[in-house]
Amino acid sequence: MNELITDIKTLHEQTLSNLKLSKAKNTLRAYKSDYKDFGVFCAKHDFNSLPTEPKIVALYLTNLSKTSKFSTLRRRLVSISMVHKLKGHYLDTKHPIITENLIGIKRSMGSFQKGKKPILINHLKSIINAINKQKIDELKKARDKTIILIGFGGGFRRTELISIDHEDLEFVPEGLKITLKRSKTDQYGEGTLKGLPYFSNENYCPVMNLKKWLDLSNINSGPIFRRFSKGSNITNNRLTDQSVVLLIKKYLNLAGIENSNYSGHSLRSGFATVAAESGADERSIMSMTGHKTTQMVRRYIQEANLFKNNALNKIKI
Repeated sequence: MNELITDIKTLHEQTLSNLKLSKAKNTLRAYKSDYKDFGVFCAKHDFNSLPTEPKIVALYLTNLSKTSKFSTLRRRLVSISMVHKLKGHYLDTKHPIITENLIGIKRSMGSFQKGKKPILINHLKSIINAINKQKIDELKKARDKTIILIGFGGGFRRTELISIDHEDLEFVPEGLKITLKRSKTDQYGEGTLKGLPYFSNENYCPVMNLKKWLDLSNINSGPIFRRFSKGSNITNNRLTDQSVVLLIKKYLNLAGIENSNYSGHSLRSGFATVAAESGADERSIMSMTGHKTTQMVRRYIQEANLFKNNALNKIKI
């Protein structure tokens, strides 16, 4: 009997572990953060947050719509639903009081999302030139330039960028192969292979700058992008994704570019926009960025071609 209880306890622990592993850590963190806000709303109005009912969720979404984007409302609804599922409760998110309420909110506020600005070629060159002019250690210059150029050249998400290990790199005559072990759209770790060719201009070439960084840093295993300790000494600690955002904003500012509407995503969106502007088709862009649907890529292509295929160009005044 005791063995049976022990077995059941072990199975229960393993099942809980499997449930946690079914979602990426960042996703679970987002669920908790979103649900916390819903919990505060419920506590304030003396509602039950777990389990809750569709009417309460509808009231929360209406209240949230006063200060948040429509995309935030949709994400919060998913988070509330997922927390209920993980805790063994059913919540009907398709109930008319929720769905019809969302339709009404969407019509009244719209759902257009103004994304962060992309880092385009002129921005990229300005950033690298600004880094070159800084009176800082050459080692830091090499790391920071490589982060910016590899991030742009590979269309990486910032979490993907900082996850790259030396073992994931393979230099070939054509350029560089990078094996991405896991990403937002590859939660099962099947892996993705990206190829970065050499640029004709070595100063802005991701591959050449990476080689220089690895040579200077003597990194031959583990994370390629690491933190510095005091005195410009390289540690074994992997750089954080937030550090990438701070670096981008810092060097945009030093390059004389107003940085408030740029983010870590600006490297990735910049690659997609510039590639589309240069004539790359959506399939080849998606192959590099790892997008699973065409919706966002087509948005980049549409923006890139905004003036190129503009009907007004046909009108002569």
